[in-house]
Amino acid sequence: MKGNVKDVVRKVFREFLGPGPWVDAVFEHVKDKGNDKIRRNWRGNMNGNLAESVREGGGALLAEAFKCLSDGEDGFLTMVRVYGGTLKVGDTVKVLGEDWNQDDDEDVAFAQITGLYLPHGRFRTSVPSVPSGNVCLVQGIDGSITKTATIVDTKTDVEELATFQPLNYYIAGGESTVKLAVEPLNPSELPKLVSGLRKVCKSYGMARTKVEESGEHVVIGVGEIYLDCVMHDLRHMFSDIEIKVADPVVTFMETVVETSSVKCFASTPNKKNKITVITEPLEDPVSMKIERGEINIDEWTSKQTGDYFEQMFGWDKLSSRSVWCFGPTSTSANLLMDDTLPSEVDKKTLVSVKPSLCQGFKWSTREGPLCEEPVRGCKVKILDAELAQTPIMRGGGQVIPTMRRACYSSFLTATPKLMEPVYRLEVQCPSDICEAVFPLLQKRRGHVVKEDPKAGATFSTIKAYIPVIESFGFETDLRSFTQGQAMVSSVLDHYALVPGNPLDSSIVLHPLEPSPTMHLAREFLVKTRRRKGLSDD
Repeated sequence: MKGNVKDVVRKVFREFLGPGPWVDAVFEHVKDKGNDKIRRNWRGNMNGNLAESVREGGGALLAEAFKCLSDGEDGFLTMVRVYGGTLKVGDTVKVLGEDWNQDDDEDVAFAQITGLYLPHGRFRTSVPSVPSGNVCLVQGIDGSITKTATIVDTKTDVEELATFQPLNYYIAGGESTVKLAVEPLNPSELPKLVSGLRKVCKSYGMARTKVEESGEHVVIGVGEIYLDCVMHDLRHMFSDIEIKVADPVVTFMETVVETSSVKCFASTPNKKNKITVITEPLEDPVSMKIERGEINIDEWTSKQTGDYFEQMFGWDKLSSRSVWCFGPTSTSANLLMDDTLPSEVDKKTLVSVKPSLCQGFKWSTREGPLCEEPVRGCKVKILDAELAQTPIMRGGGQVIPTMRRACYSSFLTATPKLMEPVYRLEVQCPSDICEAVFPLLQKRRGHVVKEDPKAGATFSTIKAYIPVIESFGFETDLRSFTQGQAMVSSVLDHYALVPGNPLDSSIVLHPLEPSPTMHLAREFLVKTRRRKGLSDD
């Protein structure tokens, strides 16, 4: 045992497993997960030449970049999984961004590989090439990558190209909901802050940055500790400046709970077109399927979409085949459908302005009418459309803002509500102090759903829900109140309606005083609008 540890371990495994049969058995029987991953997440044609070459171990290059790691300097090392072909130092590759597709090929860049490394713990080993089936660190290709990217050879046929789906962090809730407004202490250092925010967005998978209309820079993350790590790296690694931070807030959602009380219409500025719509709540099963990405409306035909809605949700055939789009993205739970009749509307003219109507609908759901927050769970129906016969009179500049105003009117007449994100908590603590945890949750509008004593142990697991906006400081309070005996983990679970009417202008809000429960919706609405530089109503 005084020799080299590696030699000792190698000898033990050789004596125990034998020289060759173990490796041969693994090679023969362990299933290759790479092909399954390509089949699930790659958007290309699985029967095409590129996919066939990757499956058969040919020379076609196909790799996925899924993580950017700071190398301590201005550059980043990109973590890449190679599915086909070989990466070599000095090769020039084509980097396809998340927004690349066959119709819009702007998000593409050519980059030269300047270094390849095999990661192992804190260290990395430089190698000249990396064959398929390996995960490696690549240097020199991070310039055009924001979150993830697809790497292919420059000689690959353009018609064969496709991208991998962006990563969805379902275990972490799949969505970032906590906002933090930041600004430099010295205004002249704003360019350094902007550069640092760009690097933070690249380094953290679920972090997003945004510039509000008021001009403030906002960092969006999944929780309090996550943003604390983001701000530490922003201050000390990516910008090295003094930064002022505002109080954290959350991302709300806007929705409706009833059908529009009247038909709402809007006319274009040239008075040649009029669009009539109503809004009603979207069924929960439909919303869940859309958000999970199980309905691919962009690639399905009208017949495929109609058959799916008819079989899965029991919609009638006419409504099923009249679904136009989801908004603002293809996985957002808002739906636009054509509910007009051929005897009343010229369908050919209506289809000619369909892209503009969909664009206006997506605009209205990206920034809702209450406080310019995203809209969720709404079904917008086009009931009537009076359109000009001359194409120039019904262009996008006329139809898009008109459709947005019509959607806003129908939202506001359908009993709009605010929705807030809710965490699912798991608190582990000794069984004798469980009663002390309940008041902390009740004080923050939380509620316990289950208390589960661990068999054969002295601790219990408490499962509860708490609004994200009430969770700031909860972990600190919990540990101090229980003297460090309890620990908590939280993950985004769902969105819930905020109590109260957000449009009730008779509610008087008193500064520095907590509002009653039924006044919360109005308080959140007013404070969000003021923060964004909007009027109170």
